[in-house]
Amino acid sequence: MVDAKARVEQNFAAAEKDLQDLRGWMYEHPEVAFEERQTSRRLAEFLGARGFAVEYPAYGLETAFAARVGKAGPEVVLCAELDALPGIGHACGHNLISTCAIGAGLALAPLADELGFRVTVLGTPAEEKIGGKVDLINAGAFAQAAAAMMVHPATEDTLDPPILAVTHLVVEFHGKTSHASASPWDGRNALDAFVLAYTNISALRQSMYPSDKVHGIITHGGEAPNIIPDYTRSEWYVRAATRERLEEFRSRVLACFQAAADAAGCTVDIAPAGHEYEDLVSDPVLGALYDANSRALGRPLVPGAERDPATGGSTDMGNVSHVVPAIHPFLDLRCAPATNHQTAFADATLTPEGDQVLRDGALAMAWTVVDLAEGNRWEELGRK
Repeated sequence: MVDAKARVEQNFAAAEKDLQDLRGWMYEHPEVAFEERQTSRRLAEFLGARGFAVEYPAYGLETAFAARVGKAGPEVVLCAELDALPGIGHACGHNLISTCAIGAGLALAPLADELGFRVTVLGTPAEEKIGGKVDLINAGAFAQAAAAMMVHPATEDTLDPPILAVTHLVVEFHGKTSHASASPWDGRNALDAFVLAYTNISALRQSMYPSDKVHGIITHGGEAPNIIPDYTRSEWYVRAATRERLEEFRSRVLACFQAAADAAGCTVDIAPAGHEYEDLVSDPVLGALYDANSRALGRPLVPGAERDPATGGSTDMGNVSHVVPAIHPFLDLRCAPATNHQTAFADATLTPEGDQVLRDGALAMAWTVVDLAEGNRWEELGRK
């Protein structure tokens, strides 16, 4: 009798070409946060045509879906991120993230009832901005889950990468218009307020922890050079290693904005944009099983403790990891010097190295579920 992992590998191989084509289709049709209408429909139909019971849309979100298989037993949620980045497409590799999740689901589906587990491939919108997984948590998408997992293409192989908490802010300065040449003294320059804020934050960098991050862009700077700007708008990300540190650090960033407004004679409005993302807590049992399976596939992973936390990014999968045992390994796309959030990284998802990430990520997740089921290790999850 062919063992379960060999059968999983056979199941994946039967779908591999279709998964590669789906990855390419996503590359050609990038859609940004909460606009993933073509993407979510295409992926939901792809799974529905292969025997999954599909809920679409799901959990009150227009572009979320839940594709389920298995009649009983513990539920494993495989997260398929859908959104692309503005202007640079799938430069964070969500086309690989989704197809790895779908590939793992397809590979496991014929074994679900036999081994006594359920699989949900969950289409999760708006990871790059807003945080769709937080909405899904609040709607109950993970309420019955025994485990959640996903893999992420990167420029390194890391089992449990350091992931930072982040808050997204919209900052608006309000001043007063006037003629920029004839009577500038009658104005209150909101662009000056933004420039002072940017300078304040630059000065703050000297006293930041290495894992503290703050970066922003201006989205509106004025109307014309001969009008003192009475309004500027900017967007900022503030990050730190933990939620607790984020609270402390954010207060110092907010003080930079308020001081700039005071100095320029303006007022400031500061509002969150989307959800706050938490740091990632990797489950040790899931991590150990995934690590062994990845090594069996010829992809050894470095422990996150050996990585510099100052190089960490953020994800709403961090929030998931605080409510259900979860993992989020990084898989090296081997495309350096290209890195995440560059167009060359998006291009690299279509290479043979991208094929290997798709295969390794899907199989290691699927084999990890087999290990949980065959060893009946479900009760070990979530233990500190």
